[in-house]
Order: sequence, then C-alpha cells, then structure tokens
Amino acid sequence: MNNIKQFKQMFLAQLKLTFREKQAWFWGIFFPVILMVIFMVIFSGGSNDEFSAKVAIVDENPNPTSETLLHQINALPVLEVESGGPVSREKADELVKDKDVDAAIILPESVDATSLLLVVNKENEQGITAQALSSILDKFVQQANLFAVGAEPIYELQFEAISSGSNELNYTDFLLTGMIALAIAQGGLFGMVDLVEMRRKGLIKRLRMTPANMNIFGLSDMIMRLLFSVIQIILLSLIGVLIFGAKLYINFPSLLIVFILGALSFNALGYFISSFSKTTEAYMGVANIFSFLMMFLSGIFIPVETMPDWIQPISNVLPLTYFVEGLRDSMVYSTSIFSGTLWLGIGILAIWGILSYLIGSWLYKRKSIVATR
Repeated sequence: MNNIKQFKQMFLAQLKLTFREKQAWFWGIFFPVILMVIFMVIFSGGSNDEFSAKVAIVDENPNPTSETLLHQINALPVLEVESGGPVSREKADELVKDKDVDAAIILPESVDATSLLLVVNKENEQGITAQALSSILDKFVQQANLFAVGAEPIYELQFEAISSGSNELNYTDFLLTGMIALAIAQGGLFGMVDLVEMRRKGLIKRLRMTPANMNIFGLSDMIMRLLFSVIQIILLSLIGVLIFGAKLYINFPSLLIVFILGALSFNALGYFISSFSKTTEAYMGVANIFSFLMMFLSGIFIPVETMPDWIQPISNVLPLTYFVEGLRDSMVYSTSIFSGTLWLGIGILAIWGILSYLIGSWLYKRKSIVATR
C-alpha cells in the first residue's frame, strides 16, 4: 500500500470520526466564535468612543476660588458631575467606595488654598480612567496657574495617529486578527486530544501492528484539523466585519502562506503534546499552560514592545507571536509576499511546526507503544 493511498484512507477515516463527534464541532468551531465575541465586546466595545468619566464634586466651604474652579470643571465636556452639583465629603467617599462614580474632586476650602484633591477607589487606582482623570486635572491645574498670574499659554500639544496601513484602521481590526490567530492556535493545541484516548485504549498499538505509517497517520490528522481552521478564519472574519465593523485589507498570497503554515504548526504542536501525554487530563493541562502563556504574551491584546523588558524575550520565542504578526501583516497591512519581515516570522513558525511534528512522530514510534503494553 503506497503512502498516498494510506494518507487518503486515514484522512477519510479521521474526517468521518470527527463529523460524528459533536464535541469536536463545539470546541473546533463554536467555542472559538464564543471566545472571540466575548473578547471583542470587552476590548473593542468603546474603542471608538470619546473618553468620559463620572465624578462627584465636593465644595463644603464655597469661596471665590472654589466657585471659579467649579465653573471651569463643569465646562469640561469629558466630565459628568454626579447629581449635577456639589455633594458632601461623606457622600462623595461613599460614591467612590461603591464605584458609583469614577472619582471625587475636592475643591479648595479657602481662597488661599492651593490644591485640588482627587479621590479614587484604591481597586481602580492604576486603571485607565483614574490615570486619565489625573492627567486631565493636572493639565487643568497648570492652565489655572497660568490664568492666576495673567500669563497666556504659548505652546499647545496636538495629537495625530498614523499607520503603515490604511488610515481607516482602528483597534478593532488589530484585535480581530489577534483573536483569529488565537482561535486557530487553540484549535491545534486542543484538537489532538483524541489521539491520547486512542493510545489509552490500545488503538495506537494495534495500528502500529499494521503496515500503517505513523508519520502519515499524524499528518493526515493535522490536515483534517486544517479544514477546521479554514472554517474558523472565514467564520471569524465574517463576524468581525459584519458585527463589529472591522476593516480588512487582505493580501491573499501572503495570507494563504501564513495561514497554512501557522495552522499546521499549531496542529503539529498539539500532535507533539499528545505523543507524551498518558491521559486526557495531562494533555489538557499541558495545552492549557501553552495556551495561557501565548494568550497574554504574544501581542494579541498588548503590543509586545510595551511589555517589561524581561518578558519580551519570552514573547519573541513563542510561535503565536509570529502567527499574530503574520496574520496582521497579511490581513490588516496588506503586506506583500516578498516582505523579508513576513518571511522571518513564517520561518520561525515553520521551525516550531517541523520540530514538533518530528519529535512527536519519534515519540509515537518509540515510547507510545511501550506505554500501552
């Protein structure tokens, strides 16, 4: 029996088994959709909205200074004042503790007082809203100081964002491609768990007693999983574009190469994990560790460049980092297939895939049979 015929028969057999397994459809297709929708809602829901914060104002001893500051604070469009006016300090503290407001602003209690007090909930002290409010009030105080001495501001800061891609790009586009990469990676990592059950039940041992080629057996399973990845990328892209308004600028030759190599590499990684896992629980534990590390260290939500210096070397060796970058290059930036940076990431993905597949095949040949005797 030649290798092509073996591959065809193994592929069709595994495809039939997968179609009969309802859990495979859930974890391979529907779960990634649910996961992407949750993260897209959390991280991109307010990305295009203007910043706003709800604050409580405390002016327990009204005076000309506090009245002037109160009038200027009410004029800030980004601040929504609780109850439409000042409240007591006790009430403001209660609102902050209960998180009914983002912060409380305590106005000066006398004409000679020279400070504003910003009160935030300690749990949200390092949050984006608290930091933004601190920056806004800091600028507000600087302008008030200039006004107090009769000085006119000479310089002003203007802000502009540019991109190496289309000027219409936004955060949703970047997040969508990251979530697609994560879904495909998890599909490969968790998709080979059935091989563990086959070995536990002795099916791998019986298969080895036949003329079947174990390399072809693993390859046929990975190619079958590739079909799931095709469905994933099409389905997730449609959801991102039609529901979340993402815009994609696809270079199809680049996308085809990145997608195929990325999906096969993560399928190979799942194949490798299955080769040394004796139980389903052990397999899921190792796969979850890989998935957890890559989810937060591969630049899906936070750019790798903004991570601490000691973490970046870890990110730079993870395969998902380069799969995310490759999908963004080919789906967002429309990067040409002749780009050197694109091929660098593709090369690292290929190394991960080839090594995982070869080591997994060797372990199946050498160790899995002994473990089932």
